[in-house]
Amino acid sequence: MTDGGFLAEPATLFLTDADVAQLADWDSAIAALRAAYSRPEDPRATPERAVAVTATGWQRVMPSAPPGARFAGSKTIAASMTNRIASYLITLFDQHDSRLAALIDGNRITGIRTAATAAAALTALLPARPLTVAVVGSGFEARAQLRAASRIARLKAVRVTSPTPANRERFADELGAELGLPISAVADARTAVEGADLVLCAARSRDETPTVQSDWVGSDATIVSVGSTTASQRELDPALIGRAAIVVADALEEVLHDSGDMIAARDGGYDPDASTVSLHALLGGSATRPEHGIAIYKSTGSGFQDIVLAELLYERAVAQGLGTPLPVGILSIPK
Repeated sequence: MTDGGFLAEPATLFLTDADVAQLADWDSAIAALRAAYSRPEDPRATPERAVAVTATGWQRVMPSAPPGARFAGSKTIAASMTNRIASYLITLFDQHDSRLAALIDGNRITGIRTAATAAAALTALLPARPLTVAVVGSGFEARAQLRAASRIARLKAVRVTSPTPANRERFADELGAELGLPISAVADARTAVEGADLVLCAARSRDETPTVQSDWVGSDATIVSVGSTTASQRELDPALIGRAAIVVADALEEVLHDSGDMIAARDGGYDPDASTVSLHALLGGSATRPEHGIAIYKSTGSGFQDIVLAELLYERAVAQGLGTPLPVGILSIPK
């Protein structure tokens, strides 16, 4: 303790995007998130996100104190929609002494945790046989979704589609070589989705109409949907949600009430509340996928995922001597 009555603290560690890239791997991320979601849920530990409207966009704060974790914290996203740019910052505070342990660039973590959480869900949703996969989208999120899914499932063939031919062809060439999978680039979503066992949706439509229609989807397919995280965004046909035997939500209340897909399904006369369960329930064993029927994993993202993964990366950084200790920090004040 200093003369002023404040607590002296170890240095706060800053992890850059490059540090995150060096520290992260799919298997550990999936295992950490699967374990975290297998524990009982405490809604008080991860409240709903808060959004402030700014002059050019918005700022979103997603706090969480995962039960059983060493750290609590939050991810803040600052977005300028005028300039089409965003920044992500994760804070980690020690739950026991309130020390600010780390500041972490949250850009890469966001993509990793989204796909790793989906893969954790898929461990309880997919059949144990070789699968044909459709990928709707060819950007960062789509690539992450396929990489993560390939770690927990046997994939035999992949079809990818996106609006720009060069992008989908690059996806097919690069991910095919990386994962050792036959990947074909196709011109439209229907061609990709029809006959697929697993559909990975990771592309917002340009006019917010659904990118996947119900009549394209097989009767026992599994769908991952990560592209409708606000009330205005659309990805899945309302009738597809109406057909689902089970919908699994990473953040139950936010998925049900803040996702444009679920709002549209309810407005269309369907009852998504009746078929939707939390990911905690699925991985904790109190809910299971029905033997037959469509299963949908629906994600709006959660600070819970950010903090679980950030804790894993922080502990690795300390063990490996990575990251930048900051020359100054904040005070922890006795109360």
